[in-house]
Amino acid sequence: MSERELVRQAAPTLAGIKTGNLFPCRYASFEELKTDIGSVNRRLREKGLRLLPLRYAAGRALLYLYRPARLQKDLAAPEAREILRDAGYGDGRQERCLGELMRRLRAEGAFPHEIGLFLGYPPEDVRGFMEHRGRESKCEGCWKVYGDAERARETFRRYRRCTAQYLVRHEAGTPLARLAVAIPTCLSRDTMIR
Repeated sequence: MSERELVRQAAPTLAGIKTGNLFPCRYASFEELKTDIGSVNRRLREKGLRLLPLRYAAGRALLYLYRPARLQKDLAAPEAREILRDAGYGDGRQERCLGELMRRLRAEGAFPHEIGLFLGYPPEDVRGFMEHRGRESKCEGCWKVYGDAERARETFRRYRRCTAQYLVRHEAGTPLARLAVAIPTCLSRDTMIR
């Protein structure tokens, strides 16, 4: 797994403006994948980031770079907890929810609709997608929007700008660990620098 691909796929999470990103990765051997993941985790742990393989087989993995503190807060939101409970995720604890998500991804192969909650999507949009079966959205970008379309469009623009800036900085020689922003856990999403 190249650093450039990690930056390209997960810059908003590295920057602290998104809870998590999912992205595919090819690997030659499972040992190589484990080594790469371990290396990334050692470099990014102090910045509050973690990389997990959610699914892997036949030289392809689905990786999840996320901020555990942000994920815990996102999953604790009342509407998110209700969605997860209704989908069979149990008590809503992060570890159990991640374990159930991995189990579903590996068993079903498809993406469960509630996966958006793990990526920082607004719960109202996740619920809207589930209720409307992906149809009748107000707009589309990183996800299908059923709630506040203007706020979502601004978020999509921020993600695109962030990715472009991070790729330029990485190509100019800024290492991955310096691109990753440490976010104090006491900051809410609304108080972070936009």
